[in-house]
Amino acid sequence: MRLGFSPNTLLSPSSSSLLFPYRIFSLSISHSLPLSRFHLHHPLSLKTISSGRKSLIIRVQSVDHSIESTSVNLMASEQEFTEVNRNLYPNIEPYNTGFLKVSDIHTLYWEQSGNPNGHPVVFIHGGPGGGTGPSNRKFFDPDFYRIILFDQRGAGKSTPHACLEQNTTWDLIDDIEKLREHLEIPEWQVFGGSWGSTLALAYSQSHPDKVTGMILRGIFLLRKKEIDWFYEGGASAIFPDAWEPFRDLIPENERGCFVDAYRKRLNSDDVETQYAAARAWTKWEMMTAHLLPNEENIKRGDDDKFSLAFARIENHYFVNKGFLPSDSYLLDNVDKIRHINTTIVQGRYDMCCPMMSAWDLHKAWPEADFRVVADAGHSANEPGIAAELVAANEKLKNIIKNRGN
Repeated sequence: MRLGFSPNTLLSPSSSSLLFPYRIFSLSISHSLPLSRFHLHHPLSLKTISSGRKSLIIRVQSVDHSIESTSVNLMASEQEFTEVNRNLYPNIEPYNTGFLKVSDIHTLYWEQSGNPNGHPVVFIHGGPGGGTGPSNRKFFDPDFYRIILFDQRGAGKSTPHACLEQNTTWDLIDDIEKLREHLEIPEWQVFGGSWGSTLALAYSQSHPDKVTGMILRGIFLLRKKEIDWFYEGGASAIFPDAWEPFRDLIPENERGCFVDAYRKRLNSDDVETQYAAARAWTKWEMMTAHLLPNEENIKRGDDDKFSLAFARIENHYFVNKGFLPSDSYLLDNVDKIRHINTTIVQGRYDMCCPMMSAWDLHKAWPEADFRVVADAGHSANEPGIAAELVAANEKLKNIIKNRGN
């Protein structure tokens, strides 16, 4: 394989002046294999892939910004990449909401928006314990998609709030199936980020015949090294200021395992102890979820009700290793879903779910469309990630439309 970089100035469409500070780098690739679905992306960039001689266009935000040099396995579709919408859709309201009793303890909130006769897509939220919100609907074309959101056990509007009893990955997989059957949906598209990617993978591997396509973001495979990275000191090397309040809540003699130390406090008999631990746990994640600090997101850590569900349920799953049979379970079962049309979107500087997990999934599943957003962290609301998520939904929409023709 031969790689060559050549800088090109980027001109304004309406004049010959430079559109500073952007510059295009043309990456010429000579290789006997088809071009990979591996992409680097800036929020304002347009990628062009032509047949025959392959050319990958990368726009970098600053002329002083060094281009990333990554060795990739170049294999995938040779079809031309047609430009699609990358902008979030306007706010919409649900046309239908309800509650579904899924056990003798738990009742789930669900809602539907968009086109009642459209292609169904289920949004699987993160955390676990994060719940859904109105902005989650904006990734989908409301004229094409029947958009289903639901709050997992103990999260959001589901009841009882922050409840850990009968709350496992396998319970949630069963809940997704119960909701699908309740809404009389034969099969649907699955969309999930962070913990939502974990649950989306686990659900799809359990029910591959019910999934028409997947969009996964901020890959989290719930392996020990991922938990250790974020909760046992790894990410503190990048965010020492955000780490200190999280660390300092725990006495030095209990810092051998922060996840266990927080478990004791999040399940304390004293409510104030629970809330203090929940705030510290939640703020640590909210302060590290964006490439650039997002004050609105950080303030969510001050909401005791949100924080308690978020922290308690997350901690409960992490202490129990996601209730998965083995550390590599989700990677080991990729063959069950290899045929499903899937896009993986990953922020290069994701501190919460570092790129090693997305990379491992990409290596195990090269058939999936793998997109790395070069200037983003973890959050789905960062511009580059949001653009890729919308584009991934548009791509699946076009595939479905073309099948119908």
